Amino acid sequence: MSMLVRVTGAWTQLLTDWLDAQRLPAPAIRARLAAFAPDDAVPLAVWSEALTQAAALRPDLVAPGLSIGAGVLPRHVGVLGYLVLASDNLAGAMAAYQRYERLFYGVDLAEVVMHRQEVEIRWPSRASTGMLADETAIAALVTFLRKQIDNPPPPSRVGFVHQVPGDRVQACEAFFGCPVDFGANYTRVRFPISYMSIPMPHREPGLRALLDRQAQALLDALPDPNVFDKAVQELLVRLLPDGEVSVDKVAQALHQSTRTLQRRLADSGMTWQQLLDRTREQLARQYLGDRALSLAEIALLLGYSEQSAFTRSFKRWTGQTPLAFRTQSVHL
Repeated sequence: MSMLVRVTGAWTQLLTDWLDAQRLPAPAIRARLAAFAPDDAVPLAVWSEALTQAAALRPDLVAPGLSIGAGVLPRHVGVLGYLVLASDNLAGAMAAYQRYERLFYGVDLAEVVMHRQEVEIRWPSRASTGMLADETAIAALVTFLRKQIDNPPPPSRVGFVHQVPGDRVQACEAFFGCPVDFGANYTRVRFPISYMSIPMPHREPGLRALLDRQAQALLDALPDPNVFDKAVQELLVRLLPDGEVSVDKVAQALHQSTRTLQRRLADSGMTWQQLLDRTREQLARQYLGDRALSLAEIALLLGYSEQSAFTRSFKRWTGQTPLAFRTQSVHL
């Protein structure tokens, strides 16, 4: 599994920002990280080596990953971060993370499981990227949630698969505000189930811009949309990134039967599949014009589970692959 794992290029900016905050020149580290664009795939070996070299510049820090992870911002995790922020509550944030994690690591690693009255998000030991990288990632995850929730309670338990000296144990427990296990089968963060309903009240400008573009694209997908069309499109804005769009689900959300929804769409001159395809195509055209979005990110934003399915659909709509369309648009 570890051979398949990588990190997204946006994540490397977390380390660059930490070097800035620590006033560390580190020209060799900065030069290597600067070679990656936000949507590039960064080999795990490159990321781990950069972390190790940076941590060595502050030998006084007992747990340097905590310090690095504490500087996390939404732009460090790209679209994944913005979609987490779009969630209504902590449960939705966990679900968004689990669905879009492959944009970050290149593979699906996280599991969400129940333990009595607690909810745990965890990663198996075979997916560990090393103690320093794991420490940075979990510190960033908890910090990210802390920054979005008013008066956030601490997790109930955190765990790492690696063994560490006692002073590092103490540093981790002080940072997370809860017991921390080491040498476990999973890297994990556990919360009481009651925390899942905690709202996510803070929104970022980047998220607003992303959703505004999506909403405008949906409004452009149909000529002169009426009130009913707009209601369906607003639901598609919300449901497509979750990968849960279907005619039955939309009908249920509109408090009507599937047959009624299909009849009303027919009155507007199209079938459900035509509406879905047209909407996705319009969104895809807009997203492909945004170089900050990778093809994998666009596929998931459109509700596809795999980039290959998006590519097939886009070629059916336009006669071109998404990559060819994007390349042609750049030269126009």
